[in-house]
Amino acid sequence: MTNLSKNKVVLGLSGGVDSTTAALLLKEKGFQVTGYYFDALGNNDEGARAAAALADRLGIDFITEDVSDAFSHIVIKDFCRQYACGRTPNPCVICNPTVKFKSLIEVADRIGAYYIATGHYAQICHDEEQNVYYVKKGANERKDQSYMLYRLGQEVLSRIIFPLGSIDDKDKTRNLARSFGLPNADNADSQEICFIDESKESYQDYLARAGVEYKSGNFVDSAGKILGQHKGIPCYTIGQRKGLGIALGKPAFVTRINADKNEITLGDNEELFTRTVVSSDNVFADGIGPKKGEQIEVTAKIRYASKPAKAILTCLENGKIQTFFDDPQRAATPGQSIVFYKDDRVLGGGFID
Repeated sequence: MTNLSKNKVVLGLSGGVDSTTAALLLKEKGFQVTGYYFDALGNNDEGARAAAALADRLGIDFITEDVSDAFSHIVIKDFCRQYACGRTPNPCVICNPTVKFKSLIEVADRIGAYYIATGHYAQICHDEEQNVYYVKKGANERKDQSYMLYRLGQEVLSRIIFPLGSIDDKDKTRNLARSFGLPNADNADSQEICFIDESKESYQDYLARAGVEYKSGNFVDSAGKILGQHKGIPCYTIGQRKGLGIALGKPAFVTRINADKNEITLGDNEELFTRTVVSSDNVFADGIGPKKGEQIEVTAKIRYASKPAKAILTCLENGKIQTFFDDPQRAATPGQSIVFYKDDRVLGGGFID
């Protein structure tokens, strides 16, 4: 670490307006920036060329790497496995600590750069008393991406710069790009699942192509009465209403998925609400987290787009976390993340059971 320059930074350069504007802001602060494009699928030569052209226009060094083996083994494999067992994954939450930021750190170490950076709308803060780094919400509430970053460890958090974290409006980002005449200033935001072209295929089609088995089974109500046949567990997620392929004479929602029985429970919207959520594989920024039986007042989010809600966090005997919300939350979905906040600071999170 003593050989790493704090004037050098490796920036994840996707070719989008966010990462490009981040490069501009880092250069303005005097950093020696190296753009890094990681090819998650191993066949995106067009994306790599576009990122390289932007790096040339920005006057920064550029590196591209094929990380498809790790991405396929870790992220895509988990994505398929989770859907096959009736859970709904968030691949970004898995990718960030295991592929994206891991790769950035490895490249930074290799070229002698202390810092890494991305175009995420989030901030980093340092608790001097505890000597712990935390993710903090971005100033842009609508674009805040802190939810996706809760699994990053201290070795990464201590070296991250988020240049867009203090920008409170995406239009300001685009205006900065326009002021420098960048060609991607008005490009659309990137799609939700980077490895699926949703204009060409649905995630269900992708799963089928990846070899995930679709086996029909029973739709049932909360009492176990058979209502009809479903097309296969991977086709459904908690809270889903459209595309069920069944008419019950009233609105019906997926309220439970039981992969062991190959059974999907349908019910009313009211049945989707709960005040208690249990999560496992929880991680906390301080590396410690709450002690068994300890209760902490927090706000928590059960999905990226939801608003943080007041809750009490309790550490259970088996290391799981029980979160009890002041107000019922709709469609807490196994496989998605619950993320805990204290004010604007990310404490940690885990996967909803």
